[in-house]
Amino acid sequence: MSKNIDFLDNFNKLGFSQNESRVYLSLIKLGSSKAGSVAKHAGMDRSSTYNSLNSLLHKGLASYVVIGKIKWFQCSSTHNILNHLNRKVELAKEFLPKLEQIRTETKLKENARLFKGLKGVQTVFEDILQHAQENLVFGSEGQFSQKMPAFAQRFQQKMEKRGIKVKSIVRSSRQDPADTKILRHIPSTIESPVVTNIYAHKIAIVIWSEIPEAILIENKKAADAYRDYFNFMWKSAKK
Repeated sequence: MSKNIDFLDNFNKLGFSQNESRVYLSLIKLGSSKAGSVAKHAGMDRSSTYNSLNSLLHKGLASYVVIGKIKWFQCSSTHNILNHLNRKVELAKEFLPKLEQIRTETKLKENARLFKGLKGVQTVFEDILQHAQENLVFGSEGQFSQKMPAFAQRFQQKMEKRGIKVKSIVRSSRQDPADTKILRHIPSTIESPVVTNIYAHKIAIVIWSEIPEAILIENKKAADAYRDYFNFMWKSAKK
């Protein structure tokens, strides 16, 4: 029973309805079957079963043959689930850029957003990967690698693969082995939970409190001002 529940839950996460999931699982277990047998196995009424069968047929996940005027249904190869999802991905690739263009044209020119929790912070770092050609950082104490080790490793690998260089100003006692980082040091004995990232026309301020938060400011003038301040500090910092 638990395996069925796990299957239904996973199928639902892929975007299929509860009824589609139950009918598909019944087809897998029964093999070629009449709609009545599928309905009985799935614990559904015939009308809902027919609707789900038609939906699975439309998605290429089921088929039928007619024997003596009776339809016998069977599920198609499970690889067709991937084919169905890939078609959705291709469709998204076609229209999402158009939606993004509309969003960019209509959004406020000065935009600040607050993200909470590790998932929220991850969203901000993914934005850095998407938009940065160079990332200017100051205040890092290694909290990213400590609190999000698996994601931090993937993030670092993607930064290296995309050739995104990082300039980082840290306390004199701090070191960072990352190949993409160029470090300079300032004399300070005070550890700060606040890390500032400057990239593109954005400023990402990450606060590594008990529940991490991140503030993402999208404002070209503000980003340029922060960048000028960073460059001033960079010239004064020690290699």
